[in-house]
Amino acid sequence: MTFPYLDETQEVDEAARMQAGGSFMALTDGVVHYELGGPKHGNPVVFVHGFSTPFFIFDKTFEFLADCGFRVLRYDLFGRGFSDRPLVRYDIRLFVRQLKELLDALGLKPVSLVGLSMGGAVSAAFIERYPQYVVRHVLIDPSGGKRVELPFFVKALKIPLFGELVFGLFGGAAALKGMAADKISPQAVEALQEQYKVQMKFKGFKRALLSTIRSGMLDSFYETYVRVGRLEKPTLLFWGRQDKTLPFAQSECIRRAIPHAEFHIVEDCGHIPHYEKPEVVNPILLEFLSR
Repeated sequence: MTFPYLDETQEVDEAARMQAGGSFMALTDGVVHYELGGPKHGNPVVFVHGFSTPFFIFDKTFEFLADCGFRVLRYDLFGRGFSDRPLVRYDIRLFVRQLKELLDALGLKPVSLVGLSMGGAVSAAFIERYPQYVVRHVLIDPSGGKRVELPFFVKALKIPLFGELVFGLFGGAAALKGMAADKISPQAVEALQEQYKVQMKFKGFKRALLSTIRSGMLDSFYETYVRVGRLEKPTLLFWGRQDKTLPFAQSECIRRAIPHAEFHIVEDCGHIPHYEKPEVVNPILLEFLSR
């Protein structure tokens, strides 16, 4: 029996999916929500989002690269957006398996892989396991360079039942408040929050986030980045100078692990530079992917 989060009132069912747009595919662990854009024969670029914000966080970059002739894929990690919330451990194995099965089903490989925040750890772990699938790697303020320093009340979420209760009372509000830390306009923050709220009404959302924390997805993936660095795949690294979610100092860990990475600091910018400063990030990204 799962913990009853009273604000989660709907199932991710066919009726919900009809409103979502995009496409759906059944994989081993459940149905995944994804979107393909750009010409069918364009070079494929795949986006992996972060801890809780679904694939709409790539709106501006997805559309830009599609218009530039790339075949672009974005999808919702299990537990987020309009993808299923299976009763499983939300660990790195789940997310790597989801990505591999989706790429295999769509016949997309090799690809350029873009990982944002926790998606950076997922993309690195994927490359370590399946290096033949990826020709270029892009990291945007990635997590996993070191263990995320969690406040005491977040660490307490790992305590059975207590964590469920606290997450039920405060988890949703904390996630929405965190978006306001990024250096975008109040209007843009409000729009992001309204998009984010849609997924919060579906049963299993908070359970999935809590399992993600408990399954080590906010721990260090430094050794994974080191092993990926040794593969010497072309790598592009962005970091917002004013990132409050993953402070700029953490970029040193990633640069040490992947010393050949091309590093771009995005000034006056927080945790989502591709969204906050697309006029800066998109041209750099386009040039890198076009080489």
